[in-house]
Amino acid sequence: MAADELVALYDPDDDTGVVTGSARRDEVRARNLPHAATAVLVRNGRGQVYVHRRTDTKDVYPGRYDVWAGGCVAAGEDPVDAARRELAEELGVTGVQLVPVFRAWYRDDVTHYLAFGFEAVWDGPVVHQPEEVAEGGWMDWDELLARLDDPSWPFVPDGRAGMARYLGLRSA
Repeated sequence: MAADELVALYDPDDDTGVVTGSARRDEVRARNLPHAATAVLVRNGRGQVYVHRRTDTKDVYPGRYDVWAGGCVAAGEDPVDAARRELAEELGVTGVQLVPVFRAWYRDDVTHYLAFGFEAVWDGPVVHQPEEVAEGGWMDWDELLARLDDPSWPFVPDGRAGMARYLGLRSA
C-alpha cells in the first residue's frame, strides 16, 4: 500500500469494526489515526510458525521480527479480503482458510489500530515480498516462546501483544 492510498478509519471506541471514514496512509501514520490492520499467523502441518524479519525500510518497526503477516485495511476493503491480500503480497501464501482468532485494539506512540487476527496452515513455499520482508523461516513453538520471553529480542511490540492475546485464547 503506497503512502497516498486511502486507509479505512475506524471508531476507536468500538471493537466490532465501525468504519468512520478514510485518510491517506501517510496521514494515518503522521497523525497516528485509528484504523484497522490485519494479522495472519501462519503455521505449517508440523505445528511450526513462520517468523520473518521486516525490511529496514518499513514505516513502522523496521528491521524487527514478526509472526504476523498483514497490514492496513484499505478504504472500502473488507478485513478478510485485506488479510488475504496482505498474506499473498508479503509471503506468497494463497488459497488458505483464514480462521479468525481475535479482534482487539492496539495503540502505542507510532500506531493505533483495530487488529483483525487470523491463523492459517500452509505447507507450500513461502515467497517474500522484497520491499517488506527481509528474511524468514519456520520456527518451533518452544523456540518462539523462549524468544518472546526475551525482551531484548527485536520483535515488533504489536506482534508481542497479538501473541499474548493469541496464546491466552489458546489456553482458555
